[in-house]
Amino acid sequence: MNAQRDYADLVQRGLSLDLTRGKPSPRQLDLANDLLKLPTSYKAADGTDGRNYGNLQGLAELRELFAPLLQVPAEQLVVGGNSSLAVMHDTIVHALLTKVPGAERRWVEEPEITFLCPVPGYDRHFTICERFGIKMVPVPMNGEGPDMDVVERLVAEDASVKGIWCVPKYSNPSGVTYSDETVRRLAAMSAAAPDFRIFWDNAYAVHHLTDTHAELADLLALCAEHGNADRAFVFGSTSKVTLAGSGVSFFGSSPANVKWFLANTAKQSIGPDKLNQLRHVEFLRDTEGVAAHMRKHAELVWPKFELVDRVLAKELGDLGTWTSPQGGYFISLEVSHAAEVVARAKAAGIALTPAGATHPYGQDPDDRTIRIAPTYPDLEELEQAITGLAVCVRAVAEERA
Repeated sequence: MNAQRDYADLVQRGLSLDLTRGKPSPRQLDLANDLLKLPTSYKAADGTDGRNYGNLQGLAELRELFAPLLQVPAEQLVVGGNSSLAVMHDTIVHALLTKVPGAERRWVEEPEITFLCPVPGYDRHFTICERFGIKMVPVPMNGEGPDMDVVERLVAEDASVKGIWCVPKYSNPSGVTYSDETVRRLAAMSAAAPDFRIFWDNAYAVHHLTDTHAELADLLALCAEHGNADRAFVFGSTSKVTLAGSGVSFFGSSPANVKWFLANTAKQSIGPDKLNQLRHVEFLRDTEGVAAHMRKHAELVWPKFELVDRVLAKELGDLGTWTSPQGGYFISLEVSHAAEVVARAKAAGIALTPAGATHPYGQDPDDRTIRIAPTYPDLEELEQAITGLAVCVRAVAEERA
């Protein structure tokens, strides 16, 4: 097979396909259309008028609903706006400007702040660090999570290490779920910085794609058990559960951290959108309601993951390796000369997240990782895009050979 001829044919097709972001498809969003008819009452369970100011922590009934799903006690959970990324951003700002519990000083007063970044990882985490001049140190991922020998050494020897980014369940983009031992070591390890924090972005807590559900150890409970109760900041949202632009977000942590977070939040808000919280409670009802809703998502999304796996196996052979996650939103493809492959795909009308986006500063030293986001296109478009991507991989490999 002549890969260069196949690539020329691909370019001639004039495609316009997009695999850049992990967005729910329109059919997935349709699953939550009934939210637009809710709430049927503006009164919360405790009589709170959802139309008015107040209740900075969020409605108790929504916190109780998501507490077991995020592994955070309801009284230690805060409900926010539609974006958990915004909550993570603001948490960094709060730490820069106000001493976190256990800190000797504000982070902005530190000579240098360092975050550990498991790679491949989530580009938006890295963007937050870049914005605030936080030094990023990549840590390799394996099948159980970040390499804990590396993490433990860096956290123990360097007091400038104030945080680590983690997507612990169905990780973005590899799909790995952290093992119980990895979570335990994160909770128990020694830290040179008394204010070291784990930024636990549990974005895919309920996003199973098969009947085999990954289980995640309870980080908050383990931190408390090992005498590090304030170590973890837990984040989550319903962005890929209900409506991506109109969901709710969550912050969870120790009582001391929650008090600190709410004291800072009170300076920027007099209360969240409680009507949106009420409609989510009414729509999702309980944990079984969430599970039933997510099974509907899986029915739409799992065939797309299967299609990617099938096409890559047929078209690539030994020219690449890729993950086959059982949940989440992404597939990680490893090939040689990834940046060149992405450029070739762009020229052929197939948009991909830039090569290197899965690493701090956009620099993948091995130039191998391509993140595939298969959820948004329909199956026909997705098959065209993945088949075209495989053509680009073969064309680059043929040229380099």
